[in-house]
Amino acid sequence: MPLENAIKNPHELLSNLNELHPSDIAFSLKKIEQESTDDFYYVLKEIPDEILGQVILELPDNLREDVYEFLSSQRLCDVVDELDSDDATDIIQEIEEIDNQKAKEIFDGLEEDDKHEINWLKRYHEDEAGSYMQTELFSANIQEKIQDSITRLKKAKESHELENIHQVYIVNDDKKLIASILLEDLILFDFEKTYEEIINLHDENRFKPFIVHDKDHIDEVAKQVEKYDLNVIPVVGYNEILVGRITNDDILDVIEENATEQMYQLAGVNDDFEHEDNLLNTAKKRAFWLFLNLGTAILASLVIGLFDETIESYVALAILMPIVASMGGNAGTQTLAVMVRQLALGDIDFDNSKDAIKKEIFISLANGFIFALIVGFVAYIWFNTALLGIVIAMSMVINLFSAGFFGASIPLFLKKMDIDPAIGSTVLLTTVTDIVGFFSFLMLAKMILL
Repeated sequence: MPLENAIKNPHELLSNLNELHPSDIAFSLKKIEQESTDDFYYVLKEIPDEILGQVILELPDNLREDVYEFLSSQRLCDVVDELDSDDATDIIQEIEEIDNQKAKEIFDGLEEDDKHEINWLKRYHEDEAGSYMQTELFSANIQEKIQDSITRLKKAKESHELENIHQVYIVNDDKKLIASILLEDLILFDFEKTYEEIINLHDENRFKPFIVHDKDHIDEVAKQVEKYDLNVIPVVGYNEILVGRITNDDILDVIEENATEQMYQLAGVNDDFEHEDNLLNTAKKRAFWLFLNLGTAILASLVIGLFDETIESYVALAILMPIVASMGGNAGTQTLAVMVRQLALGDIDFDNSKDAIKKEIFISLANGFIFALIVGFVAYIWFNTALLGIVIAMSMVINLFSAGFFGASIPLFLKKMDIDPAIGSTVLLTTVTDIVGFFSFLMLAKMILL
């Protein structure tokens, strides 16, 4: 049952647990915690182990830390035991960062098979596909009869060993991945035949699986899942041996994390610090970017200072200056957002960027001429000076051209220098559009009006 509004009554929430998704339970728990921490921990203790792990993973970072400290090692061990290998590994690693001894106690209480899987997954770096995969999957030997594998699947489902199964992965005696058959296709075949017989009856590419390697970067995996609209993708290791699978819920998390990170970085905000309770640390991190912005503002002011006599002679310039800089900044931000996103998606790179730059320049110039006419006419009517309208119109075209060019070029340049395009692009672009806008407007005014 989808939950539209949070259930803030702890007893009502507990009575509806069986009808709610773990994310809905977590949503209500967040609201309960804001009103009463005692009620929050009361509900937490009453949630069954079978779903508590998923609920914990849906909570914000700061609340998860509180939960890890509140629950006993034995309770957490029971919770972890109910999770898939990837989620179990995530919880163990999060607890290690808070209390290494407690994490060890939880790990020691697990079964040997679970320990082996967690140790296997922990060896991957956080940006590798292997760190996102789960080892639970449905596979069958190529010589196995379909009926025998279906019987195994039924037993695994009945014992809750396997969840979210979409296909059977066919492997050889060396565990090398050979094929992938959707369950909806599998039910059409003769269950008395072996998988080898079924595969041989069809085109060699009919059951060819989409695969990723355990060392592949998770962002590349996410692109492949998006491109081919996959629900799940198998992960292979050395010599194409099947080692796990990544489901689309984990891919959605990756996409959301990347989008959030880009949004924060474009605004000069650090995602890690934003979720901290320490307000001083968050303020310090934001202050660093504000300091850079202050530096760029001073540069723009220095440019204005070069034309102080021009402004004194023609006060209307001071009134109109912000229009030129603001329009350039907004146009540049539009271009910047598009370029950063396309770079993140892999739609463009430095080698094929000329067309993208030309496109953004053309769009900026087109808008530049349109708004030059509008602003020029407004300035003429406002101050009854035709030449002033011409000055601001010309400056508008120049600044929007620079906004399009540098808005497209700065992210590409940073990418070429192996710097995340989302970091620092806004500060650099704002500096360019402010300086070009002020300089072109005041220089043209000095040349034409005085």
